[in-house]
Amino acid sequence: MLKVENAIVRYGAIEALHAISFEVNQGEVVALLGANGAGKSTTLRMLSGLHSAWSGSVTFEGVDITNEKAHDMVSRGIGLVPEGRRIFPQMTVEENLEMGAFARSGSFHDEIEEQYAKFPILKERRKQLGANLSGGEQQMLAISRALMGKPRLLLLDEPSMGLAPMIIEQIFEIIGQIREAGTTVFVVEQNATQALQIADRGYVMENGKIVFSDSAKNLLVDPRVRAVYLGESA
Repeated sequence: MLKVENAIVRYGAIEALHAISFEVNQGEVVALLGANGAGKSTTLRMLSGLHSAWSGSVTFEGVDITNEKAHDMVSRGIGLVPEGRRIFPQMTVEENLEMGAFARSGSFHDEIEEQYAKFPILKERRKQLGANLSGGEQQMLAISRALMGKPRLLLLDEPSMGLAPMIIEQIFEIIGQIREAGTTVFVVEQNATQALQIADRGYVMENGKIVFSDSAKNLLVDPRVRAVYLGESA
């Protein structure tokens, strides 16, 4: 479904991504793991059209989408849940959901009800401002807003950041349900254990490079992953 080949991203003279290559197959959950500053968010910014690749290519469903604009990515079926949630704080929950369908026309009533079925707490909060939601509720809203665009590929940037452990478990259960409903998921995470428990495969990134990859099952027991992310000696 998604294929990245030898992609280089630069911020001025600084090379943030060094010829990275990876792929995501339809129906998978794929995790991209790495510490702060590894290049994970830059990778998602490139995939979602928020930052241009200096060289290399990105193809989605067989079409070259390298350096297409963000609104074109949404129209193609790629949705992004950004780091820090980035909901509209002075809009209500329902208005935030409506904004998620900006690239579509017609009534969104049925789609909004679908999101309320997935996230009942949002229906209870439908008239509340986004700023008044808890962190977990804001993350649910950010995911729901992205799903309003009917993406075939959902990109998630650090969905567990700043959340309590119980809420993190709930968020990852929701991600699993999204995949079961037919949406392919590419998730960037520092929380390796949670991400790999729902993923099919994973890539590990260090200093702007993909350093190794494997099935999620194998990465969970890989001594390199356990040493870096779980604090265990290799």
